[in-house]
Amino acid sequence: MEKFTQLQGLAAPLDRANVDTDAIIPKQFLKSIKRTGFGPNLFDEWRYLDHGEPGMDNSQRPLNPEFVLNQPRYQGAKVLLARENFGCGSSREHAPWALEDYGFRAIIAPSYADIFYNNCFKNGLLPIVLDAAIVEQLFQESAATEGYQLKIDLPAQTVTTPSGQSFEFKVEAFRKYCLLNGLDDIGLTLRNVDKIKVYETRRKQEAPWMF
Repeated sequence: MEKFTQLQGLAAPLDRANVDTDAIIPKQFLKSIKRTGFGPNLFDEWRYLDHGEPGMDNSQRPLNPEFVLNQPRYQGAKVLLARENFGCGSSREHAPWALEDYGFRAIIAPSYADIFYNNCFKNGLLPIVLDAAIVEQLFQESAATEGYQLKIDLPAQTVTTPSGQSFEFKVEAFRKYCLLNGLDDIGLTLRNVDKIKVYETRRKQEAPWMF
């Protein structure tokens, strides 16, 4: 998992509340568990004018010009601005996979669905919770200013606007540690690889029939 320390990136405003995981990555794309390749189908039903299926050449599909991520000014966005209850619905881990594969590293919203929020941390995404009034300010500023970038400092736990205004956010210490060090669940386990090898060697001697 890629480490997250500081990020300065273009912000894209998705002005919809209660965005569920089926909207983030529709159910027909859940057959793969590779974690990669989902970016082209992020928000598929909103992003394209036709119905998407796995294996389609997305470069040939008609784009919805009204959808925010299709607008030229938001190409290359690294920060997604969202409304309340982002990531509700089913618990599919493919949702943060699709967001990360598209290029997002952080999301800012007033609130998230719990399972989606947890899955973000496990996949290198930083879901930031800010007060709804602050999120509204960020939406307005991003709409008014083309090229609007936010600076996110995880060690300091701050979001800073182009004008220099800074907002603090909370993050649980263990999750912060994992993001700063690029540790997902597998990475955390592998920190104890020497102890695991010692245990396996002992178990082979104690219970050889298991191996």
